[in-house]
Amino acid sequence: QVQLKESGGGVVQAGGDLRLSCTASGRTAGTVAMAWFRQSPGKDRELVSSIRWSGGSTYYADSVKGRFSISREITKNTIYLRINNAKPEDTAVYSCAIQTVYNTGYAYWGQGTQVTVSA
Repeated sequence: QVQLKESGGGVVQAGGDLRLSCTASGRTAGTVAMAWFRQSPGKDRELVSSIRWSGGSTYYADSVKGRFSISREITKNTIYLRINNAKPEDTAVYSCAIQTVYNTGYAYWGQGTQVTVSA
């Protein structure tokens, strides 16, 4: 079992910056990747960004390329999502997820943190 806890959400003005954190605990030794997803009302959940635990290769959705930055701190089992130049369309609940060698896909999820970008 893995537990995930997000933090750092809140209200930011358009053009502002925000940093989200997600810390994993429990059976984290087999981590393959961690990711950030987001979902806003009436829309499907979207994969925003992911990072491989070994090597650190990253993925970004086209909608956030150049504005979002994902990073990891392996010793703390933590990932970060830096949101720069926030846009109103970034408003959503942001959740982190983890993929391990013991499961298929992203098997564990955090409860999410609300990000609201005001125009």
